[in-house]
Amino acid sequence: MKKFYLAALMALALGVTGTAGAAPYKNNPYTLVYDRAITENVKNQVNIHPVNYQLHGVKIAANVYTPANFDPAKKYPAIVVAHPNGGVKEQVAGLYAQRLAELGYVTIAADAAFQGASGGNPRHLDVPYYRTEDIHGMVDYISQYAGVDPDRIGALGICGGGGYTLNAAKSEKRVKAVAAISMFNSGRVRRNGYMDSQMDSIQERMAQAAAARAAEIKGSSPAYSGSVDFDALTDEAIAKIGTDLYREGMLYYGRSHRHPNSTFSYTTSSLMELMSWDATDNISLIDQPLLLIAGEKADSLYMSEDAFAKATGTRDKELFKVSGATHIKTYYVPEYVDQIVHKLEGFYGRTLK
Repeated sequence: MKKFYLAALMALALGVTGTAGAAPYKNNPYTLVYDRAITENVKNQVNIHPVNYQLHGVKIAANVYTPANFDPAKKYPAIVVAHPNGGVKEQVAGLYAQRLAELGYVTIAADAAFQGASGGNPRHLDVPYYRTEDIHGMVDYISQYAGVDPDRIGALGICGGGGYTLNAAKSEKRVKAVAAISMFNSGRVRRNGYMDSQMDSIQERMAQAAAARAAEIKGSSPAYSGSVDFDALTDEAIAKIGTDLYREGMLYYGRSHRHPNSTFSYTTSSLMELMSWDATDNISLIDQPLLLIAGEKADSLYMSEDAFAKATGTRDKELFKVSGATHIKTYYVPEYVDQIVHKLEGFYGRTLK
């Protein structure tokens, strides 16, 4: 059990996966797995538009949501939404993209390059440069979308997508307002372990990552880390996981909101870049309005608190703690989602006038 638990901790920091069986995604024409998801486009209501575009030669798959009574001859504010590590656009990123479209925003949720339905090889590459470029790419695309006001673009990142959104916002001044939900600093966790629990093995793990890259250069297939067989995982094993992010993440990604494109695996060589990167490096470059949202009871809260304290470049900032919520519960529990959407409504309504 100890061996499995450590593997689960390493994997769940990315999000989880498995091969979905008779899952909710099969019942939705857009394979969306969140509550109240769009099942068809209806005139004068919020609509979804699957799109593709190129980013550095990689085909990106995304969903654009347009508000009710959308008129492309008018100008609407827009928000780009970055999904969690290991997640895909059909899960929590799609939920918040749809909810924000209901408030009158044009929104876009894209699968990261090398992940989900987007192209790129090797599969499941998880490198900060590309994840940051994914956000720039969403801004590129949505700023040219008919009906979007390019001077009123906001950004929202969730979990790992939150950390990468902070990184993008340091230089992405087309983004006028920045928000993150349950921000996860991928670099810090890959380097130090979750809750800084692996500080004594940093150099050893970096050497393993370098060895994985060396093997790839010699022609070997990429080595992968973080894989979990959810079909073999029991309720009892999940219940014994000691942190809420990993325990509840197993249930969210592996069962209740499972999607076949959402994968736990990542290339081991990605750790070379991940472990030497940090979402809070030069975070004082963010001078836009900043809203960090995190569950009051989340054991990942320390990452939002750390980023908030270091974000000294903006005076317009807030750390909003969702009473009673853990990390994963901000993804889907109606009472917490409603609180968050209400907070985002006020934030973007004020900053993207």
